[in-house]
Amino acid sequence: MANIKTQIKRNKQNERRRLRNKAAKAEIKTRIKTAIGSAESGADTSAEALRSAVGRLDKAAAKGIIHKNQAANRKASLMRRVNQLKGSGTTEATASNSGDD
Repeated sequence: MANIKTQIKRNKQNERRRLRNKAAKAEIKTRIKTAIGSAESGADTSAEALRSAVGRLDKAAAKGIIHKNQAANRKASLMRRVNQLKGSGTTEATASNSGDD
């Protein structure tokens, strides 16, 4: 345990920030899972869930919780995954319709 007042204060600040960052990171993970889950199920709210996840990633990067490049990488992979899920649903429908002609 620190004896110096400034270090004691710094330890308290670090602990508060650690808990705040932990909560923010958990929320980001939850929003990403929700966006992927709604895209998989083809729900109407999938665009809203995706927008929410991207917004949280941007906000975390702006606050310094995660690095801006990490936020960009996570957004890119999320978009790629969601588009792949959407694309797989549309290609199946297109493939079945093309055989009917």
